[in-house]
Amino acid sequence: MRNYDLGLTLTSGQTFRWVRQQGAWEGVVGPHWVRLHVALEGIRAETAVPVTNWDWLAAYLQSRVNLEAVLKTFPPDAPLGAAVAACRGLRLLRQDPWECLASFLLSSTKQIVQIQQIIAMLCARYGSPVAVPPGHEPAFAFPCADRLAGCEEAELRACKMGFRARYLRAVAQKVTSGEMDLRRLAVLSMDEARSRLMELPGVGRKIADCVLLFGYGFQQAFPVDVWVMRALGRLYFRGRRVTGRRRERFVATHFGPHAGYAQQYLFHYMRTRGASRPRVAD
Repeated sequence: MRNYDLGLTLTSGQTFRWVRQQGAWEGVVGPHWVRLHVALEGIRAETAVPVTNWDWLAAYLQSRVNLEAVLKTFPPDAPLGAAVAACRGLRLLRQDPWECLASFLLSSTKQIVQIQQIIAMLCARYGSPVAVPPGHEPAFAFPCADRLAGCEEAELRACKMGFRARYLRAVAQKVTSGEMDLRRLAVLSMDEARSRLMELPGVGRKIADCVLLFGYGFQQAFPVDVWVMRALGRLYFRGRRVTGRRRERFVATHFGPHAGYAQQYLFHYMRTRGASRPRVAD
Protein backbone atom coordinates (compact mmCIF):
# COMPACT_ATOMS: atom_id res chain seq x y z
CA MET A 1 0.00 0.00 0.00
CA ARG A 2 1.47 3.30 -1.10
CA ASN A 3 2.72 5.66 1.58
CA TYR A 4 1.48 3.69 4.59
CA ASP A 5 3.96 2.94 7.39
CA LEU A 6 2.16 0.31 9.41
CA GLY A 7 4.66 0.06 12.26
CA LEU A 8 4.86 3.81 12.67
CA THR A 9 1.09 4.11 12.72
CA LEU A 10 0.49 1.34 15.25
CA THR A 11 3.17 2.63 17.67
CA SER A 12 2.41 6.35 17.49
CA GLY A 13 0.33 6.56 20.66
CA GLN A 14 -3.11 6.34 19.07
CA THR A 15 -3.82 2.77 20.11
CA PHE A 16 -2.36 0.42 22.68
CA ARG A 17 -3.20 -3.17 21.72
CA TRP A 18 -0.78 -4.06 18.91
CA VAL A 19 2.21 -6.33 19.46
CA ARG A 20 5.01 -7.13 17.03
CA GLN A 21 5.44 -10.88 16.63
CA GLN A 22 7.82 -12.58 14.19
CA GLY A 23 7.85 -9.73 11.69
CA ALA A 24 4.09 -9.06 11.83
CA TRP A 25 1.71 -7.03 13.96
CA GLU A 26 -0.93 -8.78 16.03
CA GLY A 27 -3.92 -7.13 17.65
CA VAL A 28 -7.66 -7.23 18.15
CA VAL A 29 -10.07 -5.04 16.19
CA GLY A 30 -13.64 -5.38 17.45
CA PRO A 31 -14.34 -9.14 17.65
CA HIS A 32 -11.45 -10.08 15.35
CA TRP A 33 -7.94 -11.22 16.18
CA VAL A 34 -5.81 -9.87 13.33
CA ARG A 35 -2.26 -10.37 12.10
CA LEU A 36 -0.96 -7.69 9.72
CA HIS A 37 2.05 -8.12 7.43
CA VAL A 38 3.72 -5.50 5.27
CA ALA A 39 4.00 -6.92 1.75
CA LEU A 40 5.08 -5.54 -1.61
CA GLU A 41 1.48 -5.14 -2.70
CA GLY A 42 0.48 -3.42 0.54
CA ILE A 43 -0.77 -4.68 3.88
CA ARG A 44 -1.75 -8.34 4.08
CA ALA A 45 -4.20 -9.32 6.82
CA GLU A 46 -5.17 -12.66 8.26
CA THR A 47 -7.72 -13.68 10.87
CA ALA A 48 -8.38 -16.90 12.71
CA VAL A 49 -11.73 -17.40 10.98
CA PRO A 50 -12.58 -16.71 7.32
CA VAL A 51 -13.58 -13.14 6.47
CA THR A 52 -15.34 -12.18 3.24
CA ASN A 53 -15.81 -8.45 3.86
CA TRP A 54 -12.77 -6.48 5.01
CA ASP A 55 -14.44 -3.06 5.16
CA TRP A 56 -14.17 -3.00 8.96
CA LEU A 57 -10.39 -3.32 8.77
CA ALA A 58 -10.03 -0.79 5.95
CA ALA A 59 -12.07 1.65 8.03
CA TYR A 60 -9.92 0.99 11.12
CA LEU A 61 -6.66 1.41 9.23
CA GLN A 62 -8.05 4.32 7.17
CA SER A 63 -6.26 2.72 4.24
CA ARG A 64 -8.44 4.43 1.65
CA VAL A 65 -7.53 7.93 2.79
CA ASN A 66 -5.51 9.91 0.25
CA LEU A 67 -2.59 10.84 2.47
CA GLU A 68 -0.92 12.99 -0.16
CA ALA A 69 -4.05 15.13 -0.40
CA VAL A 70 -4.07 15.51 3.39
CA LEU A 71 -0.41 16.56 3.48
CA LYS A 72 -1.00 19.18 0.78
CA THR A 73 -3.31 21.02 3.16
CA PHE A 74 -0.50 21.52 5.71
CA PRO A 75 1.10 24.96 6.00
CA PRO A 76 4.56 25.09 4.40
CA ASP A 77 6.53 25.63 7.60
CA ALA A 78 9.86 24.06 8.49
CA PRO A 79 8.90 22.27 11.74
CA LEU A 80 5.93 20.47 10.24
CA GLY A 81 7.94 19.65 7.13
CA ALA A 82 10.63 18.07 9.30
CA ALA A 83 8.02 16.07 11.22
CA VAL A 84 6.42 14.77 8.02
CA ALA A 85 9.81 13.83 6.58
CA ALA A 86 10.78 11.98 9.76
CA CYS A 87 7.43 10.17 10.08
CA ARG A 88 6.62 9.48 6.45
CA GLY A 89 3.64 7.17 6.04
CA LEU A 90 2.15 7.86 9.47
CA ARG A 91 -1.65 7.54 9.36
CA LEU A 92 -4.55 8.20 11.69
CA LEU A 93 -6.62 5.20 12.71
CA ARG A 94 -10.40 5.15 13.23
CA GLN A 95 -11.18 3.28 16.41
CA ASP A 96 -14.33 2.21 18.20
CA PRO A 97 -15.39 5.30 20.20
CA TRP A 98 -15.99 3.38 23.45
CA GLU A 99 -12.63 1.60 23.32
CA CYS A 100 -10.92 4.86 22.41
CA LEU A 101 -12.58 6.76 25.26
CA ALA A 102 -11.84 4.09 27.85
CA SER A 103 -8.25 3.68 26.65
CA PHE A 104 -7.45 7.36 26.90
CA LEU A 105 -9.10 7.58 30.31
CA LEU A 106 -6.54 4.97 31.36
CA SER A 107 -3.67 6.85 29.69
CA SER A 108 -3.60 9.81 32.07
CA THR A 109 -0.04 10.45 33.34
CA LYS A 110 1.10 7.05 32.09
CA GLN A 111 3.75 6.06 29.56
CA ILE A 112 2.68 4.06 26.53
CA VAL A 113 4.16 0.77 27.77
CA GLN A 114 2.28 1.15 31.05
CA ILE A 115 -0.99 1.89 29.24
CA GLN A 116 -0.48 -1.23 27.13
CA GLN A 117 -0.01 -3.34 30.26
CA ILE A 118 -3.12 -1.95 31.97
CA ILE A 119 -5.30 -2.46 28.90
CA ALA A 120 -3.98 -5.98 28.29
CA MET A 121 -4.85 -6.93 31.86
CA LEU A 122 -8.28 -5.30 31.63
CA CYS A 123 -9.09 -7.15 28.41
CA ALA A 124 -7.87 -10.50 29.74
CA ARG A 125 -10.07 -10.19 32.83
CA TYR A 126 -13.22 -8.64 31.41
CA GLY A 127 -13.13 -8.95 27.62
CA SER A 128 -14.82 -11.69 25.61
CA PRO A 129 -12.48 -14.30 24.10
CA VAL A 130 -11.94 -14.03 20.35
CA ALA A 131 -10.96 -16.78 17.93
CA VAL A 132 -7.19 -17.23 17.51
CA PRO A 133 -5.11 -19.68 15.43
CA PRO A 134 -4.52 -23.15 16.90
CA GLY A 135 -1.83 -23.07 19.56
CA HIS A 136 -1.91 -19.28 19.87
CA GLU A 137 -2.22 -17.71 23.28
CA PRO A 138 -5.72 -16.43 24.12
CA ALA A 139 -6.85 -13.01 22.91
CA PHE A 140 -9.75 -10.89 24.08
CA ALA A 141 -12.00 -8.16 22.77
CA PHE A 142 -12.04 -4.84 24.57
CA PRO A 143 -14.57 -5.06 27.43
CA CYS A 144 -17.95 -3.49 26.67
CA ALA A 145 -19.21 -0.65 28.83
CA ASP A 146 -21.89 -2.66 30.60
CA ARG A 147 -19.34 -5.28 31.68
CA LEU A 148 -17.14 -2.63 33.31
CA ALA A 149 -20.10 -0.74 34.75
CA GLY A 150 -20.89 -3.77 36.89
CA CYS A 151 -17.39 -3.99 38.36
CA GLU A 152 -16.41 -2.69 41.75
CA GLU A 153 -13.74 -0.02 41.77
CA ALA A 154 -11.39 -2.33 43.66
CA GLU A 155 -11.71 -4.94 40.91
CA LEU A 156 -10.66 -2.43 38.29
CA ARG A 157 -7.82 -1.16 40.46
CA ALA A 158 -6.47 -4.71 40.44
CA CYS A 159 -5.64 -4.05 36.78
CA LYS A 160 -3.01 -1.55 37.98
CA MET A 161 -4.97 1.51 36.81
CA GLY A 162 -5.00 3.29 40.18
CA PHE A 163 -7.25 6.34 40.53
CA ARG A 164 -8.35 5.93 36.91
CA ALA A 165 -10.56 3.03 37.99
CA ARG A 166 -13.04 5.47 39.52
CA TYR A 167 -13.35 7.41 36.28
CA LEU A 168 -13.55 4.33 34.05
CA ARG A 169 -16.32 2.80 36.17
CA ALA A 170 -18.30 6.06 36.31
CA VAL A 171 -18.05 6.63 32.55
CA ALA A 172 -18.98 3.01 31.82
CA GLN A 173 -22.09 3.45 33.97
CA LYS A 174 -23.11 6.62 32.14
CA VAL A 175 -22.67 4.92 28.76
CA THR A 176 -24.57 1.83 29.90
CA SER A 177 -27.47 3.84 31.33
CA GLY A 178 -27.80 5.87 28.13
CA GLU A 179 -26.96 9.13 29.89
CA MET A 180 -24.04 9.33 27.45
CA ASP A 181 -24.98 8.20 23.94
CA LEU A 182 -21.67 7.77 22.15
CA ARG A 183 -23.38 7.15 18.80
CA ARG A 184 -25.04 10.55 18.91
CA LEU A 185 -21.73 12.38 19.20
CA ALA A 186 -20.94 11.45 15.60
CA VAL A 187 -23.73 13.70 14.29
CA LEU A 188 -22.91 16.71 16.47
CA SER A 189 -20.49 19.48 15.61
CA MET A 190 -16.98 19.01 16.94
CA ASP A 191 -17.45 21.69 19.61
CA GLU A 192 -20.75 20.17 20.74
CA ALA A 193 -19.28 16.67 20.86
CA ARG A 194 -16.29 17.93 22.84
CA SER A 195 -18.54 19.66 25.36
CA ARG A 196 -20.54 16.48 25.87
CA LEU A 197 -17.41 14.39 26.36
CA MET A 198 -15.98 16.86 28.86
CA GLU A 199 -19.06 16.41 31.03
CA LEU A 200 -17.82 12.89 31.78
CA PRO A 201 -15.80 12.20 34.93
CA GLY A 202 -12.06 12.35 34.27
CA VAL A 203 -12.40 13.68 30.73
CA GLY A 204 -10.60 16.94 30.08
CA ARG A 205 -9.83 18.73 26.83
CA LYS A 206 -6.93 16.48 25.84
CA ILE A 207 -8.77 13.18 26.31
CA ALA A 208 -11.87 14.59 24.61
CA ASP A 209 -9.83 15.67 21.59
CA CYS A 210 -8.14 12.26 21.37
CA VAL A 211 -11.57 10.61 21.23
CA LEU A 212 -12.83 13.13 18.68
CA LEU A 213 -9.81 12.56 16.44
CA PHE A 214 -9.13 8.82 16.80
CA GLY A 215 -12.65 7.62 17.54
CA TYR A 216 -14.85 9.89 15.43
CA GLY A 217 -12.54 11.28 12.77
CA PHE A 218 -13.01 14.98 13.55
CA GLN A 219 -9.98 16.10 11.59
CA GLN A 220 -9.63 19.49 13.26
CA ALA A 221 -9.38 18.04 16.76
CA PHE A 222 -5.89 18.77 18.06
CA PRO A 223 -5.02 16.94 21.30
CA VAL A 224 -2.38 18.80 23.30
CA ASP A 225 -0.28 16.74 25.70
CA VAL A 226 3.19 17.39 27.07
CA TRP A 227 4.88 16.42 23.79
CA VAL A 228 2.65 18.57 21.61
CA MET A 229 2.96 21.44 24.09
CA ARG A 230 6.73 21.07 23.84
CA ALA A 231 6.57 21.00 20.04
CA LEU A 232 4.44 24.15 19.89
CA GLY A 233 6.60 25.94 22.44
CA ARG A 234 9.95 25.09 20.89
CA LEU A 235 9.12 25.02 17.22
CA TYR A 236 6.51 27.76 16.87
CA PHE A 237 6.62 30.09 19.89
CA ARG A 238 10.42 30.06 20.28
CA GLY A 239 10.19 29.32 23.99
CA ARG A 240 7.95 32.33 24.71
CA ARG A 241 5.18 31.95 27.25
CA VAL A 242 1.75 32.05 25.63
CA THR A 243 -1.73 31.80 27.06
CA GLY A 244 -3.87 28.77 26.48
CA ARG A 245 -6.32 30.87 24.51
CA ARG A 246 -3.61 32.16 22.18
CA ARG A 247 -2.34 28.63 21.65
CA GLU A 248 -5.86 27.47 20.79
CA ARG A 249 -6.28 30.31 18.28
CA PHE A 250 -2.95 29.45 16.67
CA VAL A 251 -3.81 25.75 16.37
CA ALA A 252 -7.28 26.51 14.99
CA THR A 253 -5.96 28.79 12.25
CA HIS A 254 -2.45 27.61 11.40
CA PHE A 255 -2.69 23.90 10.63
CA GLY A 256 -5.70 23.84 8.33
CA PRO A 257 -8.59 21.39 7.91
CA HIS A 258 -6.49 18.35 8.86
CA ALA A 259 -4.96 19.83 12.00
CA GLY A 260 -5.37 16.49 13.79
CA TYR A 261 -3.05 14.85 11.28
CA ALA A 262 -0.52 17.63 11.81
CA GLN A 263 -0.77 17.09 15.56
CA GLN A 264 0.03 13.40 15.20
CA TYR A 265 3.11 14.11 13.10
CA LEU A 266 4.35 16.71 15.60
CA PHE A 267 3.60 14.43 18.55
CA HIS A 268 5.43 11.41 17.18
CA TYR A 269 8.33 13.45 15.81
CA MET A 270 8.85 15.23 19.12
CA ARG A 271 8.50 12.06 21.16
CA THR A 272 10.81 9.87 19.12
CA ARG A 273 13.12 11.84 16.84
CA GLY A 274 12.97 15.58 17.11
CA ALA A 275 13.19 16.29 20.82
CA SER A 276 16.95 16.82 20.78
CA ARG A 277 17.12 18.74 17.53
CA PRO A 278 14.00 20.87 17.04
CA ARG A 279 13.83 23.33 14.21
CA VAL A 280 12.31 26.74 14.83
CA ALA A 281 9.57 28.12 12.61
CA ASP A 282 10.45 31.10 10.51
